[in-house]
Amino acid sequence: MKTILIFLALLGVFTALSSYSQEVKEPDLAGSWYPASRAELDAALSGYLDEANPPKIEGEPFAIIVPHAGYQFSAPVAAYAFKALAGKTFKTVIIIGFSHRRAFNGISVYDRGFFRTPLGDVAIDEESARAIISSNKRIRFIPEAFKDENSVEMVVPFVQKVFKGAGIVPIAFGTQDYDDARILADALANVLKKRRDILVIASTDLSHYHPYDKANSIDRRTIDLIEGFKTKELYDEGRLGVCELCGLMPVTATLLAAEELGFKNVKTLKYANSGDTYGDKSRVVGYAALAIYGPRTTDHRPQKSTEDRGQRTDKEETPMLNDAQRKRLLQIARESMTSHVRDGKRKEFSEADPVLNKPMGAFVTLSENGQLRGCIGNMVGRGHLYQTVADMAIEAATGDPRFPPLAPAEISKVRMEVSVLSELKRVKSADEIKIPGEGVIVKRGFASGVFLPQVAEETGWSKEEFLSNLCSHKAGLPADAWKDPRTELYVFTAQVFGEER
Repeated sequence: MKTILIFLALLGVFTALSSYSQEVKEPDLAGSWYPASRAELDAALSGYLDEANPPKIEGEPFAIIVPHAGYQFSAPVAAYAFKALAGKTFKTVIIIGFSHRRAFNGISVYDRGFFRTPLGDVAIDEESARAIISSNKRIRFIPEAFKDENSVEMVVPFVQKVFKGAGIVPIAFGTQDYDDARILADALANVLKKRRDILVIASTDLSHYHPYDKANSIDRRTIDLIEGFKTKELYDEGRLGVCELCGLMPVTATLLAAEELGFKNVKTLKYANSGDTYGDKSRVVGYAALAIYGPRTTDHRPQKSTEDRGQRTDKEETPMLNDAQRKRLLQIARESMTSHVRDGKRKEFSEADPVLNKPMGAFVTLSENGQLRGCIGNMVGRGHLYQTVADMAIEAATGDPRFPPLAPAEISKVRMEVSVLSELKRVKSADEIKIPGEGVIVKRGFASGVFLPQVAEETGWSKEEFLSNLCSHKAGLPADAWKDPRTELYVFTAQVFGEER
C-alpha cells in the first residue's frame, strides 16, 4: 500500500511538471503586426534578410539591439542584426523587452512552456529563466506583462528563422529604474559567465513622431551614447527626454551586463526611420540595429559600487576646474556669443586640455545691470565641455524664450557666468536634498523643471520654498508635487564662476 501511495504521489508531481512545461503562450499580434500565415511570414522574413547587407562582426557576439514595430516599418532594419549573426549557433536567446500596456513594478521573466508564432512553437529555456528569477526578489513571472506586448513578440519569429532550434527566455521590464537595470544585468552576467551559447537581444525603437531631420539628430545622439558605452549617461538622458528610446531599460541592462562580462565593442549595423522604410517623413519613428561583441576580457567583473549604480553618495562630484580652465571657458563663452550675435557665425574651437574635453553638463547665464538676461544649459553634456559652453552661450543670448535675442549693442553690457555640473543623482525623497548646496530637477511624465544650486543662495528660499517654486514655476506641476512619490527628483552640484564685474 505504501509503495502505491508513493507511486501516486510521484505520478502527481510528474503530471504537474508536464502540464507546467506544456503551457503555450499564443501569438497576439499575428495578422496585424506581422503575417498570420506560416508561408507568408517565412517569405517575408526571407525577403528582409535577403535585402540586408550588414558589415562583418569580428569577435564573439554578446548581444544585438533591434527594433520591434510592425514588420513593414522596422523589419528591414532588424534584419541587419539577425543577418550579421546568421550561421552562428545559440542554444538560448534572451529577449529583453518591456511592458507598453500593463504597468507593474519590477521585472517579469517568462519561465515555462512555449511561445507560439505562425512558424511554430519555440521552447522556453526554463532552467535559465528560473536561474534569473531566483537571483533577486524584484524578478518574477508576471504573465500579463507579455499579453499584446510587441517588444518581445516581434522578435520571436526572427529568432525562429535565423537561430533554428534555440530556446528563448522572454523578459519584460515594468517600471523604469536604474537599480532594476543593474539587478537584471547582474543576473544575466551570472548566467552567461559560464556559457558562450547564449545571445541577448535588447528590443527598442528610437525617437517617436518627429519630422525626419529632427529624428535623425535625436537618434544620432542616442546611438553615439550606446556606441560609447556611456550607459549611465544614456539612462539619464533617456529619463530626461534628451535622447529617446522606448526600450531604455532593455538597452541599459544589456550594456551593463556587457560591461560586467568585459565586452567592449558596439557596432551600428543599420539606422533608418519609418520615413525611409515606409515613406511618410512628417512624423517618423527611428530604428537601429546594433551588435555588442568581444572578445570578452573577463569571465565576470566585480560587483559595481554604489556610486556606479547611480545611487546617491556623499562624495563630492563637481568637476574641479583650475583657474586657467575656468578662464578659458569664460573666454570661449564670450567669443562664441560675440561671433554669433555680431556676425551671425559660429566660431570653431579646438582644445587640448583633457578636462575641457570631458562630456559634462553646463549652463551659461547672462545678466545685464544685475538683472537676468538669459540662461540656457545642457544638464548631461552632449559632448566636450568646451563645446557645450560655446553652444550654451549662443543659446542663452538668442534662445531663451523669456527674453528677446541679444542685440549687438548689448554685447559689452552683459556679464557671463558659467556653471559646470556634476553627474545627476536620483534621490528617493526631498529629505536627501541639500538646500542650499544642490540643484534639483523635478520630473513627472513629460513635465520637468530645473533650478541651479545658486537659486537657493540668491533667493534665500528654504528647501520647501525652493521645491515648491521649482514645481509650480518651472515644471508646471502643482506646488506640492515634490512630495508625491510619482515625481522623480534628481540632484546635482555645480562649480560656478563668472566674469569680473
